[in-house]
Amino acid sequence: MPNIKSAIKRVKTSNERNAQNATVKSSMRTAVKKAEAAASNGAENAKELTNDAIRQLDKAAQKGLIHKNAASRQKSRLMKKAN
Repeated sequence: MPNIKSAIKRVKTSNERNAQNATVKSSMRTAVKKAEAAASNGAENAKELTNDAIRQLDKAAQKGLIHKNAASRQKSRLMKKAN
């Protein structure tokens, strides 16, 4: 554990950000999995779940949690499965 006040604060804020980023990333992955499952099963709400997953991917890319090209690639694959 650091002794310097600014370093202590840095550790605290880093832990808070890591927790928030993990939550956002986890919900993004869950949304993508739900959309893929709905698309493969031909569920009625597949389009809604796909749109939700795309929204989550865009937000994660905007926050820098995943690369924008990775988000674009995942969105493209989701749309292929949905259509």
